[in-house]
Amino acid sequence: MSTKKTLVLGASSNPERYSFLAVNKLRAYHHPVVAFGRKLSTIGDVAIQSEPSPVKDLDTVTVYLNPDNQKTYYDYIISQHPQRVIFNPGAENPEFEKLLNDKGIQTLDACTLVLLSTGQY
Repeated sequence: MSTKKTLVLGASSNPERYSFLAVNKLRAYHHPVVAFGRKLSTIGDVAIQSEPSPVKDLDTVTVYLNPDNQKTYYDYIISQHPQRVIFNPGAENPEFEKLLNDKGIQTLDACTLVLLSTGQY
């Protein structure tokens, strides 16, 4: 099984949030996880950072922010050169998807939890 280093954008330590569930499920499937959110916290063994920093060998960004809150991250995400960006339900953003596609970055409107559960991650 190959692991894919994943950045969870919009991570929350609130167990009722899908981003919380995604971090735990990604770790359960042995994917290295980097998490960015508004509040410094932890989810299991993953620290939530509040400031973006460079991520080496980033494969996937999974987005749990609404389109308005994504704008400040456009340049940062593009600069990290991920293989793909997953827009979870509620995070779909045609404007950002076009920018990413123009840079050769694959985009997907999908649920990270479903992709993991069905072996499509």
